[in-house]
Amino acid sequence: MLLCFCVVALSCHPHVSAYAIDVHPTAEQIQAALDQGKEAAQKRSPPDMFYVRFGATDELHSSGFLITKLGGLSVMATHMALRGLQPSETDVTQVLEGQTMLVSTVIFGNVPNFAVDSYMVFDQGGKTIKPVTVRFDGFANRSTAWPESPRFKAKVIASFNYADFDPNARTTITVFPANGGESSFNIEFSQIP
Repeated sequence: MLLCFCVVALSCHPHVSAYAIDVHPTAEQIQAALDQGKEAAQKRSPPDMFYVRFGATDELHSSGFLITKLGGLSVMATHMALRGLQPSETDVTQVLEGQTMLVSTVIFGNVPNFAVDSYMVFDQGGKTIKPVTVRFDGFANRSTAWPESPRFKAKVIASFNYADFDPNARTTITVFPANGGESSFNIEFSQIP
């Protein structure tokens, strides 16, 4: 059985000045995101520093991250700058025209296939938002608690259509494994830098 874990604080890159999930970022926000990625590469910082993380910070409790459009630009710019490249206009346009936001979670269970047929939803003020796609680990990895409980950890990844959810709302992300239980995360989308 999985534990319900709720978090209101988020950790992510501290230098971004805008708040909320920008579905249609301005030219200034786009350039700032690209510059931050280039700067991160110069400092040899990992691209995943631009992920918006939620949940636990330890190895035995549920957690996850999401990637906004601006975060995606920074991640791409970091990856490319580490290889001595710069994103093309086509690369930037592809990220900006993306219709979905990726949400990745790590959940825990006690049998290797506990994550099979898992599902994820957003709840915003009583409105349930369903994902466009959901992927899950068919066979979970051993957790750091092995052989104690929770014995296994697995990823459940979903994509949500930007048109379906409010990018400024308080949101509960809930993952439902098919064999029961749930893992929940409370996130204030309006506070996402």
